[in-house]
Amino acid sequence: MKPVVLDFQEMHKTHLSLAGGKGLNLGELSTIEGIQVPEGFCVTTAGYQEAIEQNRALLDSLEQLTLLQVENRKQISELSKKIRQIIMKLDVPSDVAAAVSHYLSKRGDNHAYAVRSSATAEDLPHASFAGQHDSYLNIIGLDDILLHIRKCWASLYTDRAVIYRIQNGFDHSKVSLAVVVQKMVLPSASGIVFTADPVTSNRKLLSIDASFGLGEALVSGKVSPDCYKVQDENIKDKRIATKKLGIYGQRGGGTETRQIDFNRQNTQTLTDQEILQLAHISRTIERHFGCPQDIEWCLFKNTFYVVQSRPITTLYPIPDANDDENHVYISVGHQQMMTAPIKPLGLSFFLLTTNAPMRKAGGRLFVDVTHHLASSVRSKILLDTFEQSDPLIRDALETITQREGFIKSQPSDTTTPEASSTANRLAQIHSDETVVLDLIQQNQASINQLKQDIRTKSGPALLDFIREDIKELKRVLFDPQSSRVFMAAIHASSWVNKHINEWLGEKNAVDTLSRSVPNNITSDMGLALLDLADAIRPYAEVVDYLQQVKEDTFLDNLVQFVGGRESRDAIYAFLTKYGMRCDGEIDITRTRWSENPVALVPIILNNIKNFESHASNRIFDQGRQKALKKEQELLERLQRLPGGQQKMKDTKRAIHLIRNFIGYREYPKYGMVSRYFVYKQALLGEAERLVKAGVIVAKEDIYYLTFEELDEVVRTHKLDYHIIDRQKDAYEVYERLTPPRVMTSDGEIIRGLYKRENVPPKAIAGLPVSSGVVEGRARVILNMEDAHLEEGDILVTAFTDPGWTPLFVSSRGLITEVGGIMTHGAVIAREYGLPAVVGVENATKRIQDGQKIRLNGTEGYIDLL
Repeated sequence: MKPVVLDFQEMHKTHLSLAGGKGLNLGELSTIEGIQVPEGFCVTTAGYQEAIEQNRALLDSLEQLTLLQVENRKQISELSKKIRQIIMKLDVPSDVAAAVSHYLSKRGDNHAYAVRSSATAEDLPHASFAGQHDSYLNIIGLDDILLHIRKCWASLYTDRAVIYRIQNGFDHSKVSLAVVVQKMVLPSASGIVFTADPVTSNRKLLSIDASFGLGEALVSGKVSPDCYKVQDENIKDKRIATKKLGIYGQRGGGTETRQIDFNRQNTQTLTDQEILQLAHISRTIERHFGCPQDIEWCLFKNTFYVVQSRPITTLYPIPDANDDENHVYISVGHQQMMTAPIKPLGLSFFLLTTNAPMRKAGGRLFVDVTHHLASSVRSKILLDTFEQSDPLIRDALETITQREGFIKSQPSDTTTPEASSTANRLAQIHSDETVVLDLIQQNQASINQLKQDIRTKSGPALLDFIREDIKELKRVLFDPQSSRVFMAAIHASSWVNKHINEWLGEKNAVDTLSRSVPNNITSDMGLALLDLADAIRPYAEVVDYLQQVKEDTFLDNLVQFVGGRESRDAIYAFLTKYGMRCDGEIDITRTRWSENPVALVPIILNNIKNFESHASNRIFDQGRQKALKKEQELLERLQRLPGGQQKMKDTKRAIHLIRNFIGYREYPKYGMVSRYFVYKQALLGEAERLVKAGVIVAKEDIYYLTFEELDEVVRTHKLDYHIIDRQKDAYEVYERLTPPRVMTSDGEIIRGLYKRENVPPKAIAGLPVSSGVVEGRARVILNMEDAHLEEGDILVTAFTDPGWTPLFVSSRGLITEVGGIMTHGAVIAREYGLPAVVGVENATKRIQDGQKIRLNGTEGYIDLL
């Protein structure tokens, strides 16, 4: 039989389901040598369950609550209130009341106690639930303590606690509540310690908040606390607040708010010696738990008491380093326009593919750039690169380089960048479109050969084959000729923008010059979806049916309608060329359009509604005409300048490089993703065999194994399922984290700023990547499958990789949280003539869905109208 009450000393790590997070942590804290914890006990979840298990009305209400979503605020409020009222009318079971009375008598019936909630889903490594449930201070006497135990039970169903559980994916029926009853300490001062700085996440910088009296004044926001920062046993910073109020215990029970004596209001709450003593205690607790802690403390008669410690759940994990040196990491996701977490198999494939030294953290990849920053020459090249591609990263890196002693400088490189001018280098490259066509043909031939060869492979031989074929993928992906082609276009784009602005005073000329270029596989895909809409539009029955479909089997059902066979064939033709794409496509585990064709249905219907027939040809031709007209206009204006003939000649050559080569910029990634899809299909076939053999439960479980782990499972037919369960849990945590652009090996997140004078007050700044100014309705879309764009809408999202391209055709402008001048979203926005601003910090939170906005893609900002 499970105990209904446990003393702190009786608790064990296995008692989470009985004592809840807070109770268990207090029990653990009591075992740490040198840490003072006020004594107490815990009314366990067994006591709570005993109280509620026979109450039919309560159980029925809980069942109703599980059906509600966050947006059902009114129903949540009404049902939660009803549940709280039911709980407050319950009797505390007699055995629970007797056990509480027994434990109180051992410590003194007339002593004051704190009665605090401790939920089973509380103070966990991935969700703290801090402040979601109620606590009561300075409670005296058995009857009052039992009353407040019921109040704690009822607080499991406050509106805020219910909504927090829904947002974090916790089942109401599976969450239970224990109640901590702890001897009251009536302190002279109290507060909170974060063993990692809550502002910057720096693990070496400890932050202390302190105020007079009980901590309730600080937690409730009635007082601004002092804040002290400590690093390496040195006080780095002290901010002394004006503390006008304090909360203190009353002699007969309960608390009261008192005015702090005027002469003490601006004094330091803790002495310097006490600050360092508390920092030492906090680091001891952190070492015991093995991760950064959020610690509640109080000071009574010159002794620090710890009344809670929980993991800090908001910190982004630090990439592993094999030494104790300082490191600087840059997010790969911000360069790849995919900041969502990647499952273990996806990370493995990307690491097998890349040549760059990358490290994993939080389900994402980071590049260590410390070596580059240590050299003045390499540092300048790196900073100049990010000045164009992501100014926020550049500013963050510059902040680090200015810190004395953080990065050990290395002797300057003896090599210097090539002396010849960009114009001379561009002059040496022949602008021949057949070069691009040859590269595309070679890439496709290699993929066709892979499809043929992989058919006969299974078991360990399949894994060996894929490992070997990745060498061919890298050969094609990093072909020097391929890189020269798109780099020539990138350099030519920079050269034209710089010189046209310098000579003619016109900004971002390439935005128009690069419209409707040939061989852009990604923008062609968006136009192909318009052609697909043309193929389906004539068949009214098919269109009506598509408006109802939810399942992927819809393709098989199409043939029963007039035009259904033609429509199905058109969809299959599109999927043959583009079905390996999806949002987040660099993660091999992501569901592809071929695997989930219903994802395309809303886009097809949107195109049928918003466009007339042959729209793709019109859009492409209009873009091409505008580009050619702009080229002619610029050349004529240049001819009239001093030295105009040479300026015109250099510019014409650069423009031809742009138009012939810039479209190819998108192809290498298309080739990589195409190859990934072939690997994936073969591996899922192998996974089906593992399911039949009883090795794994579902074929998608292989996504939570690294390539090496999967190889071992295929060879041995043995698997410790804890690996998969652990990775699934970790992935759920990673989904809630926001990866930083730049971080250090101390865990510090360095945030860059835009330093521009042309941004109006109250406007939201970003990086201008496609010229033009438009007004329209903001459509904030976090998941492409939920997208519904009307004519004139401006797309606002976290990131766009090629899988988002279908939405570009329907939108009037583009705003993303990540991206640079040559990342996917920017390239395609220019191709379609969409004004675009990228790198807008927290755009999906700062801009409301449906809000009218003005997007300035020329200067790089958004006005909220």
